[in-house]
Amino acid sequence: MTQQERQELKSIIQTQIAVLTAKITTIQNLLQPIKKDCALDNTAHQSLNIQRNEVATIKLNKLNAAYLRIDTDEYGICKECEEDINIAHLKLILESGYCIPCMNELGP
Repeated sequence: MTQQERQELKSIIQTQIAVLTAKITTIQNLLQPIKKDCALDNTAHQSLNIQRNEVATIKLNKLNAAYLRIDTDEYGICKECEEDINIAHLKLILESGYCIPCMNELGP
């Protein structure tokens, strides 16, 4: 990976972190304690917000970890086969630790 590609990925990661941080703040502001006389729709909506918060927080943690690794030799190298991860793949999944063939082999 070239230094220019690394800088581009770093910039994308920083942007994604800022977007997710704002999204999490918005979601957390929507989370309210459920009242006893609350309608079922509100309870379902609350559950959806909790789930959205959890998914966004997990993604944010992965992006933060990728950001910490990006200036190391470890970033962009597949954890399984130790080959370079395609730059296009990294742009789509910034936190990816595996190349596409290994991801397919390892499964979900």
